[in-house]
Amino acid sequence: MYNTRIKILSPLLLVLPGCVTRDGGHSADWQAPNVVFILCDDLGYGDIGCYGATDIQTPNIDRMAARGIRLTGFYSVSPVSSPSRAGLLTGRYPVRMGISGVFFPESWTGMPVEEYTMAEMFREKGYTTGITGKWHLGHHRQYLPLQRGFDEYFGVPYSNDMEGLVYMRGNEVVDYEVDQRYITENISSESLDFIERNRNKPFFLFISHVMPHVPLYVSEEFENRSDRGLYGDVVEEIDWSVGEIIGKLEDCGILDKTVVVFTSDNGPWISLREMGGSAGILRDGKFRTFEGGMRVPAIVMWKKAIKSGTVHDGIVAMTDWLPTFASLAGARLPSDREYDGVDITNVLLGEGNRAKDDLLYFANEGLQAYRKGGWKVKKAFSGHPGSLNMSKVEPHGDVLFNLTEDPGEAHDLSQEYPEKLEAMLQSMDSAYRALGELPPRIVMRIKADKSHEEYLRAKYNW
Repeated sequence: MYNTRIKILSPLLLVLPGCVTRDGGHSADWQAPNVVFILCDDLGYGDIGCYGATDIQTPNIDRMAARGIRLTGFYSVSPVSSPSRAGLLTGRYPVRMGISGVFFPESWTGMPVEEYTMAEMFREKGYTTGITGKWHLGHHRQYLPLQRGFDEYFGVPYSNDMEGLVYMRGNEVVDYEVDQRYITENISSESLDFIERNRNKPFFLFISHVMPHVPLYVSEEFENRSDRGLYGDVVEEIDWSVGEIIGKLEDCGILDKTVVVFTSDNGPWISLREMGGSAGILRDGKFRTFEGGMRVPAIVMWKKAIKSGTVHDGIVAMTDWLPTFASLAGARLPSDREYDGVDITNVLLGEGNRAKDDLLYFANEGLQAYRKGGWKVKKAFSGHPGSLNMSKVEPHGDVLFNLTEDPGEAHDLSQEYPEKLEAMLQSMDSAYRALGELPPRIVMRIKADKSHEEYLRAKYNW
């Protein structure tokens, strides 16, 4: 039972750039790398040392950056969880699947079963596939990981603030009482065990941390460790976990043969004040399509293939991982659908920029913004007064930013460059129309009928 703590003890040939041929194929001696993908929940751009944090110590993640590539222009494809994860696993904008918001315990829906996932791609190429941690793409059987290409699953079905949180293994519930103080530790232990058991064969491991989404919990060893309170303690425990994973890969002699990615599903929940993270130099956070909601930390380490200490400032997107990993695995993606991501192997190897220099920003309300090159246009917004869940935003018209000079979106240039504003709006419309006909939105939840409570409150002044 996972209320009891688990005590944690401290692919293939080297992949070289020359092994990838011009047509996207591989040379005769090609052997594909393992992939470990580490995803945090609600981690902000300003929460990691190598992205500017001084009050949270993240030596293991910083060491990853020093030994690999740090992406400063990496974007999720949604400012909330479920759409972001759908984009990661499919290489497609979530609107192509009708996913605009998050799934709930009362949801009867999930990521459509017709979608082709990263895990399916890896499994078809002979990889063992596993996921530890949060899923959040539907918790009914047909939507769970084992039906979506994963061989193994241990974790929780949705966010840790939702009702009915349980630990699952495969398709079954194995613990109805989740002690969240040890959730990061347990995810780490399961991940280390997966690596140990599969050390001699190709594998894909998706480590999907529950934290630092609220409610925040940390094990005793990490209490009062950071200078940013409980939130910082939680991030420092995640950093410890990253160190454990990399150490295990080294101990198994397969770190050189493994691509390790560290990133976040969306920006920080800044309206929660000290219980939320920091977007650093960026504006706003979770739920919003300002940069702080969708631009997140992203680090990739691939020893002897990625040059140590590389920094890439260009656009990279969550949807890029599927085509990139397909290229590295020597896989061909199904041709019966459109993909929005592109192969960024050249970016990782320091040999160029992403083939696409634009990005559409979607939120629950639909298309909100568009970036092309260094410029970004954001559609008019009626404003929000602010609440516990949502940050305050003043009303604004169509706004224009030069992100190269102003990544914090502090200076609206729409009045100075009206022609550029109009051109960007037209480009955004063209990019959106190029997506073609989109499916209707999936029904995420149906609110309960509480009319009886309203009647009784009114009658008896409750």
